[in-house]
Amino acid sequence: MRKKLNQLGYLGWIIGVSALILFGCSSLRHELFQSNGFDLGIFDQAVYLISQGEPPISSFIGFHILGDHATWIFYPLALLYKIYPSVYWLFAVQAVALALGALPTWHLARQAGLKENQAIAIVFVYLLQPLVFNANLFDFHPEVIAVPLLLVAVLAARLGQLGWFCLSIFVVLGCKEILSLTVAGMGVWLLLFEKRRLYGAIALGAGVAWFLIATQVIIPFFNSAEATALVRYSYLGNSVLGIAKNIVFQPGLILGKVFLWDNLEYLVLMLAPVIWWLSPPGIKPLVGAIPCLALNILADYPPQKNLIFQYSLPALPFLLLAVISSLAAGRGLLQNKRAIILWSLVVFLSLAKFTFFGGKYLKSIDTWQATKQAIAQIQTQGSVYTTAQISPHLSHRKLITFTNNDSPPADLNTYNYVLLNVRHPSWSNTQEFAASLVNQLKNNQEFQLKYQRDEVYLFVKVA
Repeated sequence: MRKKLNQLGYLGWIIGVSALILFGCSSLRHELFQSNGFDLGIFDQAVYLISQGEPPISSFIGFHILGDHATWIFYPLALLYKIYPSVYWLFAVQAVALALGALPTWHLARQAGLKENQAIAIVFVYLLQPLVFNANLFDFHPEVIAVPLLLVAVLAARLGQLGWFCLSIFVVLGCKEILSLTVAGMGVWLLLFEKRRLYGAIALGAGVAWFLIATQVIIPFFNSAEATALVRYSYLGNSVLGIAKNIVFQPGLILGKVFLWDNLEYLVLMLAPVIWWLSPPGIKPLVGAIPCLALNILADYPPQKNLIFQYSLPALPFLLLAVISSLAAGRGLLQNKRAIILWSLVVFLSLAKFTFFGGKYLKSIDTWQATKQAIAQIQTQGSVYTTAQISPHLSHRKLITFTNNDSPPADLNTYNYVLLNVRHPSWSNTQEFAASLVNQLKNNQEFQLKYQRDEVYLFVKVA
């Protein structure tokens, strides 16, 4: 008993330190003005509005947040904003959720019969996943909450704990509508390969049912349109049901999209952290990863094939389960703790984007102080027009949008504040466009230049 408590204490320290590192990195990126209106500003504004009892209609996208991905998890998250409204709650939730994935991972490894040292090694395989570190850096996304819960669901199924299983998949489904396909895939695996027929049937049924409800009822009701991500699969059809029909009856449509170098590269990078442990006895859990990997491979959208972003997170629990299954069967080229951790560290150092803090994230450091001072001048909840990278720092209001070369504002007088960084105008902008906005505002009698430094300009509408 004492030995087990010592192991759990050691694991607790690993999880705690990991959560602090992840939280510190995402917070530092935000402080360096590297986060964006898409997606952090959208989610932060929605959660803030919910906490204030307002309809969560994000001005970044122009409709109710449930019309985005049917993500109802934002409602319980808003309880944190009632304590104190801060975007750092989202970073904290994300860091803790990703770090906590180590706990069910350890229990699953021990439940499968792995030695204590091997179980700890699997924890490091998980925490040193480049995908975990990179997704944590990329703003905030609610599907991070699903990662540990998918592992908990599998553990609950194996231990025969139906209540925990149902609760886990219920919350997973609330994180994003597309996760319903992963839940359904997990159900197929539990049903056919784990022989957990009741659990598999519940997951499969719940996944299919929620996918239909979310895509055919909730999202169209709040968005007045189909899911926004459908544009990434436009070659397959213009509706969810149309795409599904074409995949079944016209499989030739996808052949030209599957066998591409980008997809091969994506799969190699995705499998690299676990490549030494993939073996025939252990690959059955990968059935649960098929929906996520298929969606990314078929998407006509490069970020879905890039480990910098969050799109591959739903596949991660099943990759870990494949590693555990292989080791439990005595397979895999690396067996001892030191070798397993060493390989994970090598892959992390090769693919994790911690190097961004030494280069990419410092590009606008020369205007950092001026931007902070300009933001401090905005002391009301008035409407704001600013850049994509400044907007998440000002999203606690009903109306805020960011600059875009392709869609200039119809009327600048709509806003109470306009904050621009001409030297670093952010993505979807040019310095010329930013400079033209500054000139317009200088000649607009409705606005007064309140702050100017290092090509950072804050204009305030005259009352």
